[in-house]
Amino acid sequence: MNQNTLRGLILLVILSLGIAALTSRHTKERGYVERAVRLMDRKGLFAEGEQWENAKKEALSQKPKSMEEAHETVRKALGVAGGKHSFIKEASAVQYELSSRWDDPQVSFPEEGIILIKLPEFAGSRADGIKYAESTLRQIPEDLDGAVIDLRGNTGGNMYPMIAAVSPFLPVGVQMSFKSRKGRTNVTSDLVRNVSGVKAYGFETQDCPVAVLTDSLTASSGEAVMICFMGKRRYRSFGGPTAGYCSGNVPFRMRDGSSLVLTTGCDVSRDGDIYCDDPIIPDVMTEDPLTEAITWIKRYNSPEGE
Repeated sequence: MNQNTLRGLILLVILSLGIAALTSRHTKERGYVERAVRLMDRKGLFAEGEQWENAKKEALSQKPKSMEEAHETVRKALGVAGGKHSFIKEASAVQYELSSRWDDPQVSFPEEGIILIKLPEFAGSRADGIKYAESTLRQIPEDLDGAVIDLRGNTGGNMYPMIAAVSPFLPVGVQMSFKSRKGRTNVTSDLVRNVSGVKAYGFETQDCPVAVLTDSLTASSGEAVMICFMGKRRYRSFGGPTAGYCSGNVPFRMRDGSSLVLTTGCDVSRDGDIYCDDPIIPDVMTEDPLTEAITWIKRYNSPEGE
C-alpha cells in the first residue's frame, strides 16, 4: 500500500467517525429535546434563575434513545420552566382535539328573571367556537334580574368562546390580563371579539347581579372566565375552591406530532390581583351554590338591597 492510499484510508476513517459522532449528537430525539429547551428558555414563565439553569443543563446532557425517553427528559424540564400547568400533549391527543368534540352550553331559568348558564369546557375549531358562543347568546333575554354562570366541571380549553358566550354580563374593556416574564398582555373586549369571531359579542349588555359557581374541577380557562368577573360591580362567587391552574398556556407543535404546552403567564384580574398555581377561594363556600346564588340575587334586587 503506497503512502497516498494510506493517507486516503486514514482520512476516510476520520470522516466516518466524525459523521457518526455528529449523527449521534443530532438524532431526532436529541433535536426534540433541544427545540423544547429553546422554547422553554425563551417563553417559560419560570425559566430563569439557578434552578432553571440546572434543569436546562441536565436536559441537554441527556442522550435519549427513543421518543419516549425524549418526552420524559422534556417533562422534567417543563416542571421547572412552566410549573404544574405545562405538559406534553401526545400526537394522538392532538388529533383527538382536532376532531372537535364538545358540548353546547346549557341555558335554563331556575327562577323568573334569573338565567342559569352551564358553561362547559371547549376545545374545537373557530367555527365550532362561534356556534358554542352564539347558541348561548341567542337564548339570553333582555332585562334580566340576575345571571348564574355555572363553571363547575369546566376543566378549560379555549377561553375565548367561553368569554364571548357570557359577554352580555361583562363590562366593556379589559376583561383580564396575562403576566409573563417580559410584561403584561391585556385581554380586552375587542381581543375576545376578534379571536373568537363571535359577531354577536356583547349583544344586549346587561348590568344585573352575576353569580359564578365553582368547584375543584374548575380549571385553567374555566378559572380565567371566573377571573373576568372579578372586580365587576354586582358579582359574587359560590361553591368550592377551584383547581389552581390560573395561568395561560401556549401550544408549540413538535415534529413528532405532539405539542409542547408551555405556561407563559399568570392570570391577572381587572383589579390587578395575580393568580397562578393556587386555587381560587369563592366568596361563599357552600355545598349548595345554586340555591345560595339565587337567594343572593333575589336579596340584592329586594328593596332593602344587599
